[in-house]
Amino acid sequence: MSTIVVVKKAGKVCIAADSLTSFGDLRMGATYEKIYDKIQQFNGSHFGIVGSAAHELVMASVLKEDALKENEMEVDFTSRENIFESFRALHPVLKDKYFLNSKDEDEDPYEATRIDALIANDQGIFGVYSLREVSEFNRYWAIGSGSEFALGAMFAVYDQLDSAEAIAKIGVEAGAEFNNATAMPMTSYTVELKD
Repeated sequence: MSTIVVVKKAGKVCIAADSLTSFGDLRMGATYEKIYDKIQQFNGSHFGIVGSAAHELVMASVLKEDALKENEMEVDFTSRENIFESFRALHPVLKDKYFLNSKDEDEDPYEATRIDALIANDQGIFGVYSLREVSEFNRYWAIGSGSEFALGAMFAVYDQLDSAEAIAKIGVEAGAEFNNATAMPMTSYTVELKD
């Protein structure tokens, strides 16, 4: 899995992620993987996805301009409502063109995208989850197997530090320290919020 965090403070937002890819018990760290940055960029938004390593390549392919035009889609990650509509529109494309197995649990109320992601942009920080639930956060959040450690660490320092990036770094470092599927180095991106 991973540890991905988003933080909003002092007019800035930061998204940060660890660099470890794992396949069961096999760990592939930044030393072995040429491209280990888990954060992608699209139209001014930065987003990080946890789960299958294939999600990153699939989303990169889907978000290429020609793929969006071909499917007559608009993708917008700047508000809770726009993120929901974007992932709703992406779901059939993920199933039909990229062979997403949307089957999760029989009692699930909706088909799953099987993608959990955090998004940061000049409008704020957001999370989107497998059933296309979308949250907008006021302070910080984390996803991935190291998320509980990251949340605890960011809770402990949020009121003491003024920098969104410094808080995010502490979150990812805590995930890397205590979760066996998270490792340094980390990557991070900081954006100024619009007034």
